[in-house]
Amino acid sequence: MQPFFQIMWIVLSFISALCLGGYDISKKIALRENRVIDVLTMSICFSSLILLVPLLLSRVCPEIMEGTAFYVPRLDLQAHGYVVVKSMIVLSSWVFAYISLKHLPLSVVSPMQATRPMWTLVGALVLFDERLNGWQWIGVLLAIGSIFVFSFKSKSPMANPQIFKASNQYYVALALAILIGSCAGLYDKYLMRQYDHNAVQVYYTLYQAVMMLVVWGITNKKWPMTNGKNEVNHAPAVEKWQITKKGVILLISLFLIVSDNVYMLALRDPDSLIAVVSTIRRGGAVIGFAYGLLFLKEQDPWKKVACMLGILTGLLFLTIGSIG
Repeated sequence: MQPFFQIMWIVLSFISALCLGGYDISKKIALRENRVIDVLTMSICFSSLILLVPLLLSRVCPEIMEGTAFYVPRLDLQAHGYVVVKSMIVLSSWVFAYISLKHLPLSVVSPMQATRPMWTLVGALVLFDERLNGWQWIGVLLAIGSIFVFSFKSKSPMANPQIFKASNQYYVALALAILIGSCAGLYDKYLMRQYDHNAVQVYYTLYQAVMMLVVWGITNKKWPMTNGKNEVNHAPAVEKWQITKKGVILLISLFLIVSDNVYMLALRDPDSLIAVVSTIRRGGAVIGFAYGLLFLKEQDPWKKVACMLGILTGLLFLTIGSIG
């Protein structure tokens, strides 16, 4: 058994997973009555305002902040370039993820998003030469295998060609979100080998806010605003942008900030494996499962429960393999 401080990256990965589950639920609630672009823009702006506090304090009184966990060091020009690339990758993944989440059931989106570690695993083996032990391999394969069983056993929209045709674009968006998100995970591992996790998180969030505000402004200028029923809103311009559930959107930001911070901190550990961290983090899908089944009354409950148990068992094996 390894000392606790040597497996801290495992603990951080589980904390990130719990927060990611709360993040998914908050997004689903917020998207019921609001447009995707409004929720995404507002949540990123909330995150930026929150993260501006430690950034400004780190510049105004660095002697005080340097001894805390919230200190944000400076980055050179090259590092800022890398962070801008990260912002573009993550933002692209989020846009596709939000679109799919708004139009597909949470208990479909969450497990499919949980397949992301499979692609991250392939990249980790090829790019970072990571090696998993027997327990870890069993855990990864069991978790990902549960997802595939769910995908093939669940009632698929393909059973109704009309529904499948109407929502095909949202499944494509979900697939793009997963693939781009996998690239983001591998890129995170590369960045965490070189730069401070607080600096990366703060600056990439600020860059995202700028990018998203530009996209939001162009979108609102090009297309008329609509309400939740997809009807054109003819209200005066000052009343056009009306977004509800602002408190839930703030929760999106808070869950994401904590999840990202502890996730990046886990990756900074030289013993951490991105294949393991990514799989554990995506285990937060079980929280989305539980919410969808208990509160949204989504279909195929027993099949989804079986998938949930498979993921949890896989995470147990991963934990055993990582602390043994």
